[in-house]
Amino acid sequence: MKKTLLRGWNWCRRFRKRCGYGVHSPADFFFITFVIYEKLPFYAYSPLHHLRRLVAHLPGHREKVDKLFFRLVNFIRPQIVMEFGTGSGMTTRYMAEANPQMCVYTFSEEINTQVERIFSAKKQIHYLDSKFSTDTFKMLKDGGKSPVLFHIAHVNSYKDIYEKIVEYASDGDCLIISLPYADKDKKQWWKNVKDDKRTGVTFDLYDIAIVFFDKKRIKENRIVNFL
Repeated sequence: MKKTLLRGWNWCRRFRKRCGYGVHSPADFFFITFVIYEKLPFYAYSPLHHLRRLVAHLPGHREKVDKLFFRLVNFIRPQIVMEFGTGSGMTTRYMAEANPQMCVYTFSEEINTQVERIFSAKKQIHYLDSKFSTDTFKMLKDGGKSPVLFHIAHVNSYKDIYEKIVEYASDGDCLIISLPYADKDKKQWWKNVKDDKRTGVTFDLYDIAIVFFDKKRIKENRIVNFL
């Protein structure tokens, strides 16, 4: 009940931030209108919907948010995805379905058999132990062509992972942060990310945050009502 009330309160606070209202940048308006708010029933949505019940007890996003991950991959067309904190694995599957040619590396603290099951149909998903090193990170980043999509998902070491990402991120790369308002500490950290001179344009959707690294664009934060 408390989470429902909080979500309703934030929806009201963001009421004026829906559908790209007040956004004057053509690129940002296009991104908000035709990626974030796109409502077309993509081919992968229906079969993935039926997988959700298998891992519903594990950390994950609402189906609406997972569908957005699909559209984000479809828009960015990354060569490689690096995800930290697999959770239910549903977000991973949505991303993998959007671009069968890319490699997806998802790190988890433990290998869950049900998550392995929903990954089994996608050979491009590499489900790895969470004990990744800086060398592993650099090898994966250097091994893939830009753009690279990073996803800080259901993991406690998000601050350390972020520092690795910004060290190696290039202009065409993108970072998605899950649950930037999960608690007081993460909320403050997300504020620091927005203000970080190493990041570019950011989008705050409450459930997730999207960070671009293109320094040629004017740095600003877009609040979007996606609740």
